[in-house]
Amino acid sequence: MKTITFRIEERDGQTERGISIDTLVIAGWTGRDVDAMEKHIRELEALGIKRPAYTPVFYRVAADRLGPLASMQVTGEESSGEAEFVLVKDRGEVYVGVASDHTDRQVEAYGITVSKQMCDKPCSNTLWRLSDVAGHWDELLLRSYATIDGERVLYQEGRVSAMRSPQDLLGQFAQRGGEFVDGTAMLCGTLAAIGGIRAAQCFETVLEDPVLGRTLRHAYRIETLPVAG
Repeated sequence: MKTITFRIEERDGQTERGISIDTLVIAGWTGRDVDAMEKHIRELEALGIKRPAYTPVFYRVAADRLGPLASMQVTGEESSGEAEFVLVKDRGEVYVGVASDHTDRQVEAYGITVSKQMCDKPCSNTLWRLSDVAGHWDELLLRSYATIDGERVLYQEGRVSAMRSPQDLLGQFAQRGGEFVDGTAMLCGTLAAIGGIRAAQCFETVLEDPVLGRTLRHAYRIETLPVAG
């Protein structure tokens, strides 16, 4: 079990809380827009990754992979980040953050579950209460920026309405036998990459609430380790 100290951003201030995470789930193929989801599937097919047997699908990953990391190490040049909203349950309440489902694309070509386990999942150390944003959920904006060859570029952008809502995803998870109980975190799907999937030296994830005028943000550096053989 891993304990992460999060700041809970309220409408009238912040509180700090240690939340123990013992179950980490990566939800894949969560698109509400079938055409947009098909575009992402084709992106990955171009890299040799097979289509999912059903959607959405829920991958289990070691809970230790999640955390507010400022940097991470990866093997080779074949990994990349994905901006996603993350749901965390603690003391019976669901919270929302932003994270990156950083994934090894070379490994993904022969084993998606294994590829998800290969890389850390950097996340914001600030969360919102889901109940504070549920009424205007579809207005939230998800973005990522990647630093590629020294240039910071917009890598992903769109509303969270591109993905299934939290209630829908958790319902689908329950239908597949999952239990979203205290200590569970779930990354909830991503947007198509602008210009295609590619590696970066730095990656930044952003979740913006234009209604309440606040933003969750997390950035991390990627150190590439050499492949000796």
